[in-house]
Amino acid sequence: MILPGATLGLLGGGQLGRMFTAVARTRGYEVLVLDPDPSSPAAQFASAHLCAPYEDEAAISELGVRSAAVTIEFENVPATVLERLAQRCVVRPGAATVAICQGRVDEKGFLSANGFPVAPWAPVRSAADLELAVQRVGLPALLKLDRLGYDGKGQAVVADLDEARAAFAVFGGQPCILERRIDLAAEVSVVLARGADGAVAPFPVAENRHRNGILDLSVAPAEVRPELAAAATRTACAIAAALDYVGVIGVEFFIDTDGRLLVNELAPRPHNSGHYTLDACLTSQFEQQLRALCGMPLGDPAQVRAAAMVNILGDAWRGGEPRWSEVLGEPDARLHLYGKREPRPGRKMGHYTCLADTPERARELAGRLRDALTAPVSP
Repeated sequence: MILPGATLGLLGGGQLGRMFTAVARTRGYEVLVLDPDPSSPAAQFASAHLCAPYEDEAAISELGVRSAAVTIEFENVPATVLERLAQRCVVRPGAATVAICQGRVDEKGFLSANGFPVAPWAPVRSAADLELAVQRVGLPALLKLDRLGYDGKGQAVVADLDEARAAFAVFGGQPCILERRIDLAAEVSVVLARGADGAVAPFPVAENRHRNGILDLSVAPAEVRPELAAAATRTACAIAAALDYVGVIGVEFFIDTDGRLLVNELAPRPHNSGHYTLDACLTSQFEQQLRALCGMPLGDPAQVRAAAMVNILGDAWRGGEPRWSEVLGEPDARLHLYGKREPRPGRKMGHYTCLADTPERARELAGRLRDALTAPVSP
């Protein structure tokens, strides 16, 4: 067990890293952040900041020498960097697991090979692959970049082969997957922690709604049939076991109009839809990340109040500074801001969580506060 006073390394300095760092520092750990952004949100709370590219040799060496253990806050840290760090210290999650989640082809291949339910898909490595991919997958479909697409970026809806060819050209001929477009009834996610001893602690299932490809609202517990929620939790736990995963992982699911549960994506880190755990659960996803990293027993993930979490994007500043007093003046709301200096459309600047006795009441309060947050100030 790695005890307080030790230094923990963190690759990535965004808001997920900020929330992990806040928990770790509160528990008595030092945190060393490696991130190329000089105004990194996590670095504002960290003990020290290595402001350098992720593949910088000197920075990697220093991180490995100074850290008792290293974790990540986003999945696109080069797996080779994690391999090198693992020669010096504990690294959780491991390089092999992260590598699977870095590309959609590898991720879908892993899920399919292990019998987990996914939408029909096919790899597209060249324009010549498109016709066969369309035949295998069917239409309409989504063409998605294999790597680096997130929050709806790097995706295109295609209705026929010509549209697929045009989208592939727009993506610069980079490797992609073609995936059947699903008639959605709902989207849900399971965030869970898994320890090195194989112990698993899943949080309650969250139901998610997106705007323009970006998560807008998460409600937990999800308002879906209990058997679907139970199936999602079982599947997420089985995926973590198949990966031999150590840490916190988010598993996103589609529920189609026939009631089928399909795995969408994996996130080998805390997940946006798990932010409600900071305020509504006995142990948050960031506390679990710390516990799994340091070899402590996992905490109790029980949810004590229903919750609705809303992302605050840079769009909220269009009419001036948001009316924070509306959220702060509500006893059942909790505001979290990420310390980012420049609000831009689509950029995640913070979130708030509303607590209530039922998911429906939490969702209603979240909607009222959303309207009040950006309402024009009366003259």
